[in-house]
Amino acid sequence: MKALTTGLLGLTLLAGAAQADVFVSVDARGNFVLSNVHRPGRHYERVIREPQAAVVSLDQQPQMIAARPYAELVSQAATANQLPAALLHAVIQTESNYNASALSPKGAGGLMQLMPDTAREMGVANVYEPKANIQGGARYLKRLMTLFDNDITLAVAAYNAGPQAVISRGRVVPPFAETQRYVPSVLRQYRRLQGLAADAPL
Repeated sequence: MKALTTGLLGLTLLAGAAQADVFVSVDARGNFVLSNVHRPGRHYERVIREPQAAVVSLDQQPQMIAARPYAELVSQAATANQLPAALLHAVIQTESNYNASALSPKGAGGLMQLMPDTAREMGVANVYEPKANIQGGARYLKRLMTLFDNDITLAVAAYNAGPQAVISRGRVVPPFAETQRYVPSVLRQYRRLQGLAADAPL
């Protein structure tokens, strides 16, 4: 049965049917039966296991990003700063959930939650103006990407905790509870929008 199972698996994969669990069993007349339903009372052997997390296809990726709030402004800022639009969207979603009026207890404001000193340094006069905020946040994120040799994980950690907190600890994600939550959240969104698996290397 093992050889036949292997053959059935190959045929099913070639047919593009690997979208759910597939089982093989033997009916009363000795025929092999393929099914995606595990019926009680029969002996089944699973030949295909449904993926636990579907990866977004390349065809879906542009539509997902285009459907996001402020998509055009994000695209412009991404192009101007040579950053993936998906990364800016991931930061915005984690920082403010696309709320242009967001204000943190520490004083960070707007879509990309710019601190007053960072906003001034990036030339942003009004952090609550979406275009200015996104452009300023993108410029700052690009600076961090350059500082950390395009290591997305460290740049994102520095965006949250500050670059000195990352550098002083030997260029690792600082052990702050907020940063430890923040970095995986951004990277998870980034991978999803890029159409990458949840554990894909960056």
